[in-house]
Parts: sequence; C-alpha cells; structure tokens
Amino acid sequence: MLPLPALANDSEAEWAVGGLVLKASDTISMDREDLFISADEVRVDYSYTNHSDDPQTILISFPLPALPEQGQDWVEYGSWPDWNRLGFSTTIDGKPAEWQTVVRAVANGKDVTALVEGAGFPLEWYQDYDFVERIAALPETEAERLAALGLLVKEEGWGGNDYGPAWQVQWHITREQTFPAHATVSVSHRYTPIVGGSVGGLLHQIDDPQWADQKAYYRQHYCTDAAFLAGVKKRQRTEEAKAGDEYHGYGETWIGYVLSSGANWRGPIGDFRLVVDKGRPDNLVSFCMDGVQKISPTRFEVRKTGYEPDHDLEILIVQWYDPEE
Repeated sequence: MLPLPALANDSEAEWAVGGLVLKASDTISMDREDLFISADEVRVDYSYTNHSDDPQTILISFPLPALPEQGQDWVEYGSWPDWNRLGFSTTIDGKPAEWQTVVRAVANGKDVTALVEGAGFPLEWYQDYDFVERIAALPETEAERLAALGLLVKEEGWGGNDYGPAWQVQWHITREQTFPAHATVSVSHRYTPIVGGSVGGLLHQIDDPQWADQKAYYRQHYCTDAAFLAGVKKRQRTEEAKAGDEYHGYGETWIGYVLSSGANWRGPIGDFRLVVDKGRPDNLVSFCMDGVQKISPTRFEVRKTGYEPDHDLEILIVQWYDPEE
C-alpha cells in the first residue's frame, strides 16, 4: 500500500476567488486540543473562545490530505482512499453537527479547480487509467500549453510524451459555526483513519548503502533514529531465530495528521495533549515530536502549553507477524 495520511486540525476558511482558502483568525483562540491517534480510531477534542464583543459565524474547514502523494505510484498500484469510509462525526457542545464535503484541485499550493474543469479533465484523475493514456498521447504543443497553465508536469516514466497530471485532489470537511461573544465552545471529531502501510519492511537492512534514499525518507518523516533502527534489527533477529526455516517478516502502518492548520487561530494552542497508541505492546512506534512519555504498554503522550505547531505529524508503527496466524 501507499502512505495514506489521516486528517487535520480545524482551521477557519473562506471562499475566495479561486476556491477555499484557510486563513488565520484574530478573534477566536484554540484553548485546548486533546488528540488521540491509533490505527483504528482518531479522536480530537477542542475548546475555542471568542474574544470579541460580537458573535462570530465563520466557515470551518477540516482539510483532508491532498492526493495523490506520488502520482505515478497511484496509477501503477491503483490504490487510493475512499474518504466516505471515514465514518466522520462532529459534535458541538455535545450536540451532533452537520457538515459538508468540498472537493478541490490543488497545484503548487493554488486552487486550480476551475482550470481543471475548464479543460474537461476529471478532478480525481488517478481513478481514470484512460485519462493518463490520453494525456500521454497529446501533441507536444498542447501538452506544453497545459503545463504552462500548471495542469501538467513533464516527468520521465509517464509514457508517451512524458507528461502527467500536476494537480492533487483535496477534500475539505466544512461547516458553518457560530461562536458566541466572550464564550467558550467545545468541538469534538471522531473517525476511523484510512491508514497506509506495507506488508514487508526493509528497516532491518536500511543501513545498506543501496537503501540510502529510503533511510533518509524515514528519518525525515518519522525520525527513525539509530536507537529505533537498532530495536528493529534486534527484534527481527529474535523473530527469525524463533521461526527457523520459515520466513518471518513484519509490516508497517503509516498514519498522518496535519497539525499545522491548528496554528491559524488567535495565538498558540493553550493546552495541547497528544496520545499515540501503537496497538500491541510488542509493536514499535516512531514519530517526530519531543517530550514523548510512555504512559501505558501501548500509549505514548506529549503535553505542551502555548503550542504553535510548525510541522505535521507522521507516525510509523512496525508490527511482526505471527507465523501461526
């Protein structure tokens, strides 16, 4: 499978020329965020305060990750998430809230939905094999024109003229919400993450020079330091010794969460708590965050005050297979 990140923090949004735009709020603060992430469930609870003298009715967006992350791979493997399986639910002060989904095309950080639709292209192009073949067959002059608009990119491997789609598709879960003057509102989200992963791993041999790029990727995205990799190697040796002649491997689960949109509210997040559950006590987990404390055999906690997220969260869980299962 390919890595499929989870979701994101709430952010104020607006309909601007060209599409939905996340923007900063200068009147509403995020006083508390309590975030729980596992491969089976994500729960997030917020407290917001409107510091102005008037009620504020604003558009709130909960942006889902832009897809595909790596275009050619998505075509090759035919793997993409069905966001309708999230089972997403929201409550405001304990009462169910209605929400809508908005789908946009994004390229180089800009909303290009109108350009995509104007060209007659399918928004979710990665579900249409014929479309990729049509692009590959375009005359060079037409492909160059579309590339100049930011809709195509030339990259070896697409086939034909080597042009492929340049845009990603981003879903937004949106709602209108009123924040009473000088009042605090509680908001909760619950959903089942659509995780990515691999049925085989190479972490136990990632120090081999041939895997240098993969090692750098894991270090950048999951902060897999020397101690973590040593733990993987030790566990793999133990499992191989127990398995004897039978192959005994492990798999990886990848979960992501966009924290950076939480920085769009007035001031920092007052009280931030993150709990990551790795599933089984003998699983290994790695993610980029300081101040991590183990609070149970499977759970790890981070607490911060005055927190201004400057990066998004990516979680790696490594689990070994039971040869008898």
